[in-house]
Amino acid sequence: MSNTLYPIKFTPILKDKIWGGQKLKTILNKNSDLPNVGESWELSDVEGDTSIVCNGSLKGQSLKQLLDTYKEDLIGLQNYRIFQNKFPLLIKFIDAKEDLSIQLHPNDELAAKRHNSFGKTEMWYVFQADKDSNLIVGFNQEMTPEKYLKHLNDKTLTKILNFDKVKEGDTYFVEVGRVHAIGAGVMVAEIQQTSDITYRVYDWDRVDGDGNERELHNDLAIEAFDFDMPDNFRITYDKTPNQSNEMVSCPYFTTNYLKINQTVKKVNKHDSFIIYMCVDGEAEIITEGFSESIKKGETILLPAAIENYEISSKNVTLLEVYV
Repeated sequence: MSNTLYPIKFTPILKDKIWGGQKLKTILNKNSDLPNVGESWELSDVEGDTSIVCNGSLKGQSLKQLLDTYKEDLIGLQNYRIFQNKFPLLIKFIDAKEDLSIQLHPNDELAAKRHNSFGKTEMWYVFQADKDSNLIVGFNQEMTPEKYLKHLNDKTLTKILNFDKVKEGDTYFVEVGRVHAIGAGVMVAEIQQTSDITYRVYDWDRVDGDGNERELHNDLAIEAFDFDMPDNFRITYDKTPNQSNEMVSCPYFTTNYLKINQTVKKVNKHDSFIIYMCVDGEAEIITEGFSESIKKGETILLPAAIENYEISSKNVTLLEVYV
């Protein structure tokens, strides 16, 4: 069965957001008539938003159908034992024309109890940032629930939040329970557990076209906070060309930085699918009897059954993700 599998591309699922902009269309060439494209879901198994194959002989099939058919050949034996017919990651490109809401995500235990869902551990790779743009991650001082709630009620949260000015290549690991927001002018590649559970705690007093403020989830959020987290969210990593450089490794995913300027032979030894997100340049991913191109803003899923392959490029920057 594995000999029918190849590097798979999916049709992006584009999301209109109150804070979204035009960069996903102008910089990443996403096709959309939406006025404010905030997110491009590159690879999704979220209920109601399942990715559809757009290349090769499997074109038109959903990610869910691929899992039903190919099982461990698609995602790896150990992953299939754990996740069954549920793809474990959600992969996005995000464009924040305006600040996102200040938010956090519950852990696996809380998400399962309340929402029958996974938690939402995630990471960001900044691939474009306007001058003086920020990410909000964590607090700028030691925090207690009492101090946090006072600032929340006084609408002075920004006084206690940590603002980091960012540039292309900056990488952040955002664990469950940590408050965060993407600031205006930032584009990120986002890798996360398959979950769409977000607790919004402050939305800058914005209103929609009908004059309504967006729903907040402060009653739910207070239990989800971890107020005692170390400031270990900024990720440093090597950029040695033509080899995988580890950025983040956690129980939910591993992400590597891969800059290639030649043909590199690769062997998948991870008992997992491998996802490639292209954040700059273009490349060919070559397997036995199949070659697929990838360019900036595109994502490819390499099934677990494909062990030997090549990546060929004069100049490409990829994020390499597996579980």
